[in-house]
Amino acid sequence: MHETAKTEAGTTLPPPLAPGIRGFASDWASDQRAFKNVSWGKAMMWIFLLSDTFIFGCFLLAYMTARMSTTVPWPNPSEVFALNIGGHEIPLILIAIMTFVLITSSGTMAMAVMYGYRRDRKKTAVLMLLTALLGATFVSMQAFEWTKLITEGVRPWENPWGAAQFGSTFFMITGFHGTHVTIGVIFLIIIARKVWRGDFDNERRGFFTSRKGHYEIVEITGLYWHFVDLVWVFIFAFFYLW
Repeated sequence: MHETAKTEAGTTLPPPLAPGIRGFASDWASDQRAFKNVSWGKAMMWIFLLSDTFIFGCFLLAYMTARMSTTVPWPNPSEVFALNIGGHEIPLILIAIMTFVLITSSGTMAMAVMYGYRRDRKKTAVLMLLTALLGATFVSMQAFEWTKLITEGVRPWENPWGAAQFGSTFFMITGFHGTHVTIGVIFLIIIARKVWRGDFDNERRGFFTSRKGHYEIVEITGLYWHFVDLVWVFIFAFFYLW
């Protein structure tokens, strides 16, 4: 056991740490909040997002490897993802709208977190529900995009525009991201309902209810949602612009 030291002013200093791994383990075991000013809920969300980053990173690396190694021509995204509007083929118009909707949802989510810490229940709940609506709109447009490509003959094992790997990578990456957005929408609705009912002010028992007057779960939900939006920026750049 290390003894505490005192400065000339009489203030107590924390005990020195043991060197190496032993000191590291001792520091982490010294308090139930190893990140000091960061709650376990927020820390665990950051760890989850870090692990999810590796998964999405592997998917995008697999996509780049497949695209650069195939000997069959890769489809032109401007042609594959074009929509016929008024007799004119408009490239990437749906993807641009989807991106705008998702980026806008990040703004509404940030405002929800701000009003959450101000303990403004109604504005927080309304902004979270608006974020969920934008997320559901994004998923709906993605479902339309999938339906369009499937009816045009795109499958995970074949593709009428060129390399067969296009279908498998497209459905895998966008489907995995769409699943994240769908889970986020469900979670947003659940938390918004609890905020609207005043569960965080009345300390009502139930799942995801933190201590009285504490709206940190809104920020944790926001971390997840911002991550999903950020991942889409990379998917948009690699899949639709390259």
